Amino acid sequence: MNIRNFSIIAHVDHGKSTLADRLIEITGTVPKDKLQPQLLDSLALERERGITIKLAPVRLRYKTSGVIPAKARLPETGTVGQAGIQINTSSSELDPDSLRVASIRRDDREEEYILNLIDTPGHVDFSYEVSRSLAAVEGAILLVDATQGIQAQTLAHGLAALEQNLTLIPVINKIDLPNADIESVKKQLAETFGFDEGEILLVSGKTGEGVENLLQTIVERIPVPKSPGANVIHLGGGSDTTPRGFRALIFDSFYDPFKGVVAQVRIMEGETPAVNSPLYFLQTKAQGHVLETGFFAPQLTPNDGLKAGEIGYIATGIKEPDLVRVGDTISSAPDAQPLPGYKEVKPMVFVGLFPIDADEYFELKEALAKFRLTDPAFSYMPEHSDALGAGFRCGFLGLLHAEVVQERLSGEFNVDLLATAPSVEYLVDGEILTNPSQLNLFQSIKEPWVKLRIFVPQTYIGPVMELVQDKRGKFVTMQHFGVAVEMIYEMPLSEMVSNFYDRLKSVSSGFASLDWELLDFREVDAVRVDIMVSGEKVDALSTIVFRPKAEGFGRRMAEKLKEVLPRQNFTIAIQAVIGGTIIARETISPFRKDVTAKLYGGDRTRKDKLLEKQKKGKKKMKMVGRVEIPQEAFLSILKS
Repeated sequence: MNIRNFSIIAHVDHGKSTLADRLIEITGTVPKDKLQPQLLDSLALERERGITIKLAPVRLRYKTSGVIPAKARLPETGTVGQAGIQINTSSSELDPDSLRVASIRRDDREEEYILNLIDTPGHVDFSYEVSRSLAAVEGAILLVDATQGIQAQTLAHGLAALEQNLTLIPVINKIDLPNADIESVKKQLAETFGFDEGEILLVSGKTGEGVENLLQTIVERIPVPKSPGANVIHLGGGSDTTPRGFRALIFDSFYDPFKGVVAQVRIMEGETPAVNSPLYFLQTKAQGHVLETGFFAPQLTPNDGLKAGEIGYIATGIKEPDLVRVGDTISSAPDAQPLPGYKEVKPMVFVGLFPIDADEYFELKEALAKFRLTDPAFSYMPEHSDALGAGFRCGFLGLLHAEVVQERLSGEFNVDLLATAPSVEYLVDGEILTNPSQLNLFQSIKEPWVKLRIFVPQTYIGPVMELVQDKRGKFVTMQHFGVAVEMIYEMPLSEMVSNFYDRLKSVSSGFASLDWELLDFREVDAVRVDIMVSGEKVDALSTIVFRPKAEGFGRRMAEKLKEVLPRQNFTIAIQAVIGGTIIARETISPFRKDVTAKLYGGDRTRKDKLLEKQKKGKKKMKMVGRVEIPQEAFLSILKS
């Protein structure tokens, strides 16, 4: 069976999902009456925002007349020759003449190929999805928008694919648009990645132009799976009867209430055991059994089993989500050698998630456990807030990731959430700190710094440099790509999580693109700014701020709270505090009943007596009164 495994990688909004639609349409994977735009974007949130959030695998069947030679490789187990044929070189009887079998073209009959496509997200916050999909394939389509050219994630994903020794097929998309600058983009690809201009393909995901040629090129250039046992032809005409152990790499998973955890896998060795056979997870030491196997078409399609080199799913019957982890190895033997997994992803942005109704705490805990199956970049741990009660401190890869997760939790699990302000982790006296309210005064603080890679047209260099310098950024270098410029900066991560991306898009009229990676932790002169309402500290609003910016931050928070907090029958004092020093104050005046309305004349002392009585009542109410901050006020502050 001829197999090709590949991904589509590109910057956000360069047309990955639209191109995947055309590939599905041309190969007849989905009937024409069931086709719809962005077919692989199955989440409602993906369709609403118009971006891909989750990787999506699909199996395509493509028929071509004759076998087209694939790029040769020499793995330890054999020689991959042309026509997608792997030759077993373990025999000592091989001679150079016999290897000519690999170069034979068979153009006299039709060949069917199985193309396993994995569509990937383009935003920097979902780069972990891309890295997992690249580990499951042998090649990738590097897609570039003909009107935008190379952008931040084009470069980041392309280099990541090259690091894993994947075969790249450069493709320029949206060639049907009137403002497409094809020659300029070809030059960028040639200068950046070293491609020959002749090997760069031109397609239109919208009209389908050039897509048939792309399918032929996928079969021609992308190597056959490197898995032992896939695409093997033995020169002596015999067959390999040596039994191979079953091993598969989990690259994604989700929870099904009937089938338990369903693992999306790439079969590395052997083939899946029979139904009800035991399965062993080599890292978590968990045990399940085969309930069902199948592939994605793009819906789940059961089959009789998966073989080496194929991509599909295995229903494991495991009901505890924590026992199945992305990057783990599934095997038919408990003592098998685990496959190299994925690099552990490190969360960069932390947000406290609390149930609006305290009775829903356990429902939220269960929802987070199931959600983590579908998003291994998400992490969580319990925490308690005096103001908000029991909740969870959650880690994300970025602000968009945090926003998307909150919306998915609300939409898919019907959990009403309240989120605290986003923060980053700090090193305090050598220990990791993720909750700002736990910081004490006079402690040594180190904050994370990141390396920024910003792609922007030359006309916007000035405003972008001014913005980054205002965020304490340090200029490193600059490189020109035609009319675009790549600027490298170093900047504190804490400055990036505070509306930096929105302001970058604003000053560049939406043309700038951004990629970043963690550098190290550096000393910082930072303080904890607390918010006090009627003398009581609201720990959910505590924030670690760069000292020169602390006063301005405290003043803005106090002003915002004054706008959103409801008035009471007594005066409410809102204060921003650093240690014991008040740096900002706002006062909410109380409701005041007109106690003198019933008077119709008489001596002034009658009015004064009633006003004094009211004043004493207000004073007593202030002593015993307690301000409850409504959830709407929290939401309004945190969104601002």
